[in-house]
Amino acid sequence: MKIPSMRCDGCGQVATPEHIAARLRRLEWTTRYRPVHISTLLLSGVSPSSDSEFLYTPGGKFTGEASLVLKATTILAEGKTAEDIQTEFQRAGLFLTHVLECPLNENPDKTASELMEERLPVVIARIRRSLKPKRVIILSDSMADAAKRISKMELDCQILLDNGRPFSSERNHSETMAQRLGEAFSMG
Repeated sequence: MKIPSMRCDGCGQVATPEHIAARLRRLEWTTRYRPVHISTLLLSGVSPSSDSEFLYTPGGKFTGEASLVLKATTILAEGKTAEDIQTEFQRAGLFLTHVLECPLNENPDKTASELMEERLPVVIARIRRSLKPKRVIILSDSMADAAKRISKMELDCQILLDNGRPFSSERNHSETMAQRLGEAFSMG
């Protein structure tokens, strides 16, 4: 008898026990630093696979998406613990989340675009009902299609894009992107 496959509620992918354990670990890390009142929600596409790129990782060095976000917010990491940095991010009313709250599996049964398309209604409902930010900044090239849809929805908050496209941590020139993202933070 074939055992039915279980889907992860954070990303929609087929989930192994290890996948669920990793999801719960990251959910615990993230929840610890969720602000009560969110001024700016940073919405990205797919959670990074490397813990060092995941902003809420305890300890360690911030790289990739986490590094870009910290540069843009002008939160200085030098001489601070990860917990100090994450607490400062939280106190500023900032919260980073992903449409797919888990990294893509090694051999996914659906593309990232298909998974995001399926998850977007759940994410929009979460933004409206639970997170209730004052503004949303959309990150990641993978969010291009979703950004168009989100821009047309009534979220009761400002939606910030980079010339009609998501701010990107995947494009070359990440320093320029951090600067542009920083300018978006200073708006409003």
